Amino acid sequence: MFQAIVRLLLPSLIAVVVAAPGVAASEGPAELLSAEPAQSGAARPRVKRDEHGDLVPDVRAAAAIVYDPIRGEVLWEENSDVQRSIASITKVMTAVVFLESEPDLSEQVTVASSDVRRASTTYLRRNEQLQVDDLLHLALIASDNGAARALARVSRWGTEGFIDRMNEKAAGLGLRATVFTDPSGLDAGNVSSAYDLSRLIVYAVGNEQIAQIMRMREHRIATNRRRVRIRNTNKLLDNDINVWGGKTGFIRRAGYCLAALVQLPQGELVAVVVLGARSNAARFLETRRLVGWLNTRLAE
Repeated sequence: MFQAIVRLLLPSLIAVVVAAPGVAASEGPAELLSAEPAQSGAARPRVKRDEHGDLVPDVRAAAAIVYDPIRGEVLWEENSDVQRSIASITKVMTAVVFLESEPDLSEQVTVASSDVRRASTTYLRRNEQLQVDDLLHLALIASDNGAARALARVSRWGTEGFIDRMNEKAAGLGLRATVFTDPSGLDAGNVSSAYDLSRLIVYAVGNEQIAQIMRMREHRIATNRRRVRIRNTNKLLDNDINVWGGKTGFIRRAGYCLAALVQLPQGELVAVVVLGARSNAARFLETRRLVGWLNTRLAE
């Protein structure tokens, strides 16, 4: 079923391709302080020999995968079926489910106390007002937990119904290792596998609104009180890898995580997921090394 969905989405995916221009308890503004310096292209691959003597990636993260969404083929994986906490990668499904209801993105929302209480990472302040569209940008670009909570709260399902809908959507997509317990990812009960997330990021990037937001390096939002500039937590955008979309995640239980859909120089699309990396910089370096390994393999 999932492959049929991907094939239906392929025209949309092709239409949105754009070349990418050359701690706290969760990620966000504080995470930017430890961001890896921008580097060009795919990192030199770190490899090892498997039981057959073949050179394969030597990845230090807890789990990872390289997935070809067009062929439905796993090109490489390590612990990709292990269920792990996924932190703010949760917000990918939050955006997917919220946009399903075709909301009025210009609607004004008042920030509630429940949105920002113990949110860890948020630009929002209680009682200020801003558009739904800005909430969506905050959630996907700045990984703003308060914004994700607000989106669920103002959805047609309400917060609890929204979480139910997230789980229904996961089941409908065949994401068998995936369970959601809150819309932000702060709850360690949000779990999935690298394999499931590779498929989820492909599906999400099929929505042009989500894809365009994910590719933004920065964005300005406006509330009724102030203007704020936000920066993307996905530092893969600072390289000359062609990123179609991606989302970071971090809480202590999850480690540093990244799910991304990228286009290789040869034109192939691959989803790369790294879960449980040891540092903010490591998740991007591991991803770049995986892309570098695949480029080398395809060039042989």
